[in-house]
Amino acid sequence: MTTEARDQTLALHGGPQAFHQMNGAAQPKIGVAEFMSIAERFGFTPAALDRIRQAISDDDLGSGPNLARYATSFPPETKGAAFEALARQKFGVQYALGVNSGTSALHCAMVAVGVGPGTEVIVPAIGYYATAAAVVAAKGVPIFCDVDASLHLDPTKLEALITPRTVAVAPTHVMGSICNMGPIVEIARKHNLKVVEDCAQSPGGKFGGRYVGTWGDIGCFSISCYKIIGGGEGGLVITNDERLWERASQLAECGGLWRPDRFAPPRYEGELFNGLNYRMSELEAAVDLVQLGKLDEVVRRYHDVKLRILRQLRSFAGITPQTLNDAAGEIGYRLVFYPATHELGQQIAAALRAEGIPAGYRGPNGRPDWHVYSDMFPITLKPGTMPTDRPFDLPEYQERDGHVEYAKGLCPVADDLFNRSVTIPLNQWYSETDCDAIAAGINKVLGAFCPLGGQEAAWL
Repeated sequence: MTTEARDQTLALHGGPQAFHQMNGAAQPKIGVAEFMSIAERFGFTPAALDRIRQAISDDDLGSGPNLARYATSFPPETKGAAFEALARQKFGVQYALGVNSGTSALHCAMVAVGVGPGTEVIVPAIGYYATAAAVVAAKGVPIFCDVDASLHLDPTKLEALITPRTVAVAPTHVMGSICNMGPIVEIARKHNLKVVEDCAQSPGGKFGGRYVGTWGDIGCFSISCYKIIGGGEGGLVITNDERLWERASQLAECGGLWRPDRFAPPRYEGELFNGLNYRMSELEAAVDLVQLGKLDEVVRRYHDVKLRILRQLRSFAGITPQTLNDAAGEIGYRLVFYPATHELGQQIAAALRAEGIPAGYRGPNGRPDWHVYSDMFPITLKPGTMPTDRPFDLPEYQERDGHVEYAKGLCPVADDLFNRSVTIPLNQWYSETDCDAIAAGINKVLGAFCPLGGQEAAWL
């Protein structure tokens, strides 16, 4: 056989390989420049950045990192998997799903529990709009329930809102405080409703010694820079129900990476449906893995600060403290109370600020705020992305006699207390001396406007 003929023989039949190996020199897709961009975002000084730059090189990176969790085989243990494992361990649950935001977590949860056309979900009148928005995104209709003096969903008003269309109730733990979960869960179980806990504002809080997010069927968290832990935008879903986890995962990962056999036909009715992409990136997971590990200590510091201040506050006529559903489970990054009148509230807030104590007061003419139901215009105006995308008008809802109107006055306690709250933000790093000074300042201001010895509720 001639050399030319041998060269044309297929390698399968003993001939030479046409392409033996790559001669080109590959460069990392993501390299030093991207790493330095992240370092700059961390806020290192120019001198520190120079030292970092000198310590790294593209040679150290090989082919470069993968900052997505899509390629589950690289690296063998992803930061996303480690984040979920830590969440399961910390909260004592069987299933955890890291997603790219708290809103994504809520949307996954609503779909998981069966929210869809023709259904309703009871949500609190105070709490960020994302809870109700997730109901609408799942093509359900949010029904607002009034709050009590804790600023959380009032269990005594829950049962009257339940209809044959109700599939879930979504209590929201707001401003570092805790819902009264016992009666909420009891009522939900009585009516065979799912409970979706929105824990975005109170991660690490407890009711009756149990973490919030573990009382209901499914718990949702925002692990983000806006919350007490988190670096950018991230979210978490936890549950002990395998089917709820699978449905949440299907919405978050329409590529099916969560399945034992990704592209296989459905194993059971309802397993597969069109989902989205709410995956948490490896970059976010790497940060939030560390952040979640810090949660208990962060909560402990906030809790100790708030309780040290509260224990020193005196009772004054005309001042009603926020009700704490479980003082032992409080996180405590907000101290809230209700002056008897708006005039008194404005005077007290101004006086507190003059004493160096940050204090906010909304009053009767505050700007719109999507933390109170009546100002949640993307819900209350019922716009939809287009005329045919309004769950309020879907045939499935109207055929079940569904109808809802949103207007201020629907939840009078929320209308009153949201505007009449004096709110003092607290810092987890306050020393005992700082706490004592703040407590003394609050007593000083309240004593200047109100007589001692009111009959209102105690601070603790």
